Amino acid sequence: MPHRSWSPSVISGQTNARQAAGRHWDVIVIGTGLGGGLAGRRLAESGLSVLFVEKGPVGYRTEGQVMSNDLDDQGARQLRGFWPTKIEVHLDGGHPRRFYAPIGSGVGGTSVFYAAAAERPERHDLETVGDLTHPTGGWPIGFDAFTPYFDQAAALLSIRGEGDPASGLPAPLLQAPPLRDVELALFQDLRQLGLNPYRAHEALRRVPGCSDCLGRKCPRPCKMDGRSAGVEPAMETGHAALLANSSVEELIESAGRITQVRVRQGGHDHLLSARTVVLAAGALHSPRILLASTGIHPDGCANSSGWVGRGLMFHLSELVALWPRRGQPSAGATRAVAFRDLYAHQGKRLGLVQSMGLAADSGQIAVYLKELIERSRLRNLPAIRQVATLAAHIGAGIFGKATVFVGVLEDLPYPENRVLLHPEEPDVPVIEYQLRDELLERRAAFRRAIRKRFGRTRTLLLGFGPDLNYGHSCGTLRFGLDPRTSVLDANCKAHDLDNLYVADASFMPTSMGVNPGLTIAANALRVADVIADRHRAETRKAV
Repeated sequence: MPHRSWSPSVISGQTNARQAAGRHWDVIVIGTGLGGGLAGRRLAESGLSVLFVEKGPVGYRTEGQVMSNDLDDQGARQLRGFWPTKIEVHLDGGHPRRFYAPIGSGVGGTSVFYAAAAERPERHDLETVGDLTHPTGGWPIGFDAFTPYFDQAAALLSIRGEGDPASGLPAPLLQAPPLRDVELALFQDLRQLGLNPYRAHEALRRVPGCSDCLGRKCPRPCKMDGRSAGVEPAMETGHAALLANSSVEELIESAGRITQVRVRQGGHDHLLSARTVVLAAGALHSPRILLASTGIHPDGCANSSGWVGRGLMFHLSELVALWPRRGQPSAGATRAVAFRDLYAHQGKRLGLVQSMGLAADSGQIAVYLKELIERSRLRNLPAIRQVATLAAHIGAGIFGKATVFVGVLEDLPYPENRVLLHPEEPDVPVIEYQLRDELLERRAAFRRAIRKRFGRTRTLLLGFGPDLNYGHSCGTLRFGLDPRTSVLDANCKAHDLDNLYVADASFMPTSMGVNPGLTIAANALRVADVIADRHRAETRKAV
């Protein structure tokens, strides 16, 4: 489908809560991130009436800000599309720590700030392959069933890049722009190390004037995210409306169905209704909506298994600085390069390694160090942030020519790792997480493997310790075949409810060894097709 030219202004088709409550919708989609946006688009293009409900503001098309952890005013954060509060983390049973996580709250959700990375998972991410046993026995939907949706999502997101030369698997992607000379030199260096680099997969249309808006809002429909690839084209169909600045307080259940959605807008509560409800508020927020919905069940809605909020996973990030060979120019801040040689290594589930687009200058290093400190036990030391700034200036001199890579280490699901409601602050996600021995052992193996493969070059592994990527949360409403150990069925419909579906990263029973963006988008399209087919069948039956 060709891309339309949207106006650089606010989204048309907005409504208010009073108007939205006066209509019975085909589908209410809660959340407008990558999952909610693409699910809503697919449903609207199927001719169904869709109401997007978004906690945050609409924002403007011309915005281009990065997500800032230095901004501490909740109203100012909300206005800019940041989640307004800090999260509270209980790590390894220690004292709770609070810090700002890279989470969005506005049209497009967190996806408007993402770095457009959209890698395809491998078969062993979803099922057992040879001697590499899947930790859950396999997803209820296998790789072959997902493949058409990976392809469709890649097309809708305008993903550019190359297939992994080591796997030989085809990847129907758009052509990436030519590599710069310094990037070509980096490819050559990696090949001489015996690695198989390829062009990383990026969801960028590369329109004229493209500014590579990686890690910040894109002021034009170039970076494909929940807003540009989802909500905006959904609005163009004439079948969708948007209710922004509205928090979902409760799902109201009756006779095995969600009959109403209670939202709060401007200090007033309103009741919305639809034939089907799609929950896509993100893996930290969707389960908290269900846990807060206690009208019938004290443990929350759709929670007969007790797994709502449990099975929380992230990725562990392993940063490594790689210097060019003597006499070679630096590739600097590039996201063009990835390799999968360590994805599954010596029988262990490790992950992708990719260049992360981080410039090794003092500003970028200072931001990274301050984020690490904010999440560590060092945060209360006097003048620690000033020390970080000084260290960043020193580090810029050391790393000035380095390209920074990140290894994406797969996390595995455990019921003890979960997200909870805060008893007094409803906007504060509470996370309980334990770093398991097997995770730390795989991390050590990953670091050893990186050192060994980069061994003939000047490299340095960065970081103070295990670094959880809080922007990659997933797994908190897992899908599965057994209602006793999962929240959703194979179609991502709640086992306990007839008309509640989930279309965000919550559904994932394992985190995979790649960033989750493409998989979220693909599953959202799959779930939307299930809903649309069901609506058509029910309509024909009623005639």
